[in-house]
Amino acid sequence: MITDPSRAAQRRLKVGYLVLEGLNSLATVYYFYYLYFFMERRHGFGGGANLALAALNGGLYMVFAWGAGRFAQRFGYYTALKIGFATMIAGLALGSGAGSALTQIISTGVIILGMSFTWPTLEAMVSEGESRAGLQHMLGVYNVVWAATAAVSYFAGGALINRLGLSSLFYLPAAVHLAQLVLVFFLEARAAQLAGRAEARGGGGLAAPVPVPHPLPPGGADKFLRMAWLANPFGYIAINTLLAAMPGVAQRLGLSLTMVGLCCSVWCFARLGAFWVLWRWTGWHYRFRWLLAAFVGLIGAFTVVLAVPSLPCFLLAQIVLGAGLGLLYYSSLFYSMDLSDAKGEHGGIHEAAIGFGNCAGPAVGAASLHFLPQYANSGVFAVSSLLVVGLALLVSIQLRPLRSPG
Repeated sequence: MITDPSRAAQRRLKVGYLVLEGLNSLATVYYFYYLYFFMERRHGFGGGANLALAALNGGLYMVFAWGAGRFAQRFGYYTALKIGFATMIAGLALGSGAGSALTQIISTGVIILGMSFTWPTLEAMVSEGESRAGLQHMLGVYNVVWAATAAVSYFAGGALINRLGLSSLFYLPAAVHLAQLVLVFFLEARAAQLAGRAEARGGGGLAAPVPVPHPLPPGGADKFLRMAWLANPFGYIAINTLLAAMPGVAQRLGLSLTMVGLCCSVWCFARLGAFWVLWRWTGWHYRFRWLLAAFVGLIGAFTVVLAVPSLPCFLLAQIVLGAGLGLLYYSSLFYSMDLSDAKGEHGGIHEAAIGFGNCAGPAVGAASLHFLPQYANSGVFAVSSLLVVGLALLVSIQLRPLRSPG
């Protein structure tokens, strides 16, 4: 129970940050998860073209997120959020009137630029000023919120597009981002009031949390951070490849756009369940066997989801996929925030690593389909092979001896 009034007020502010996060997840998932269906129907994109577009989007996010995290750390979180939401609104406005595929791709790039200012910043805002126990709690809430809204957005998105039309891909997210922009100004004013009251009382705001000795020896925690920063991008190699390939999967399984939302969002709900468990149970912290199990499960489930023409197997594999993705993501974010005071900058690195994964997987898939068009599943097995390489790298980091301090 929080008894310090200033700390209680800060926690109320963090509720506002979580609202921003949930809205951000709703809007960005609706746009990006159904973008490839839009490009297929409006501009005739096939599997290879959609994979190439996904690779481009991931590469842009990798570059933008790194710099945006540093910007937020230097110039302030509220400034970064205002730039981010305003830029996404501008990109969506451009996309809504785009007449060519090139203009549509440019508008997506603008949206990605704006988005890169939001996720590292929101991660840092919910993590600032927390002890290790507080950090575990806040990141647990953070992960559950964005995963829940992402699952709902993907689940309902197909039916919404069927009912409202493809143009809703632009105006619904734009309306959400506008609401977020208004909320940012409100939260900024509220934070300034709290800072003024703290100064009037002669205090500097929140007291720093009491340092707690880290449970691992010197270098041990850093090793887990390196492994998590490696593993999480490989999770997004699977995710972004899956999303870009989903129009083809839906055609293979005979799914309508509404059924895509119902059947292809199972992994999102499984990831949400994993986040809930990992939030309430801390036994996975700094335990290699859990990272290893999640990675192995990811590889097998990814291959089944994209290659097996059976709907029951497709649904079951998504549960394993979502559970693995949940632990890989949670590990990267928790270790990033647990081991850094510059949380905005580390959040940018965490998101840039996601961008790398979003780029690498579809790029390998697109190249395989281009050079081996006679093999329908060449892209799937090429990306699966890339995931196996990632598993080998993960194990190699674990086997390296710790460096002695000094």
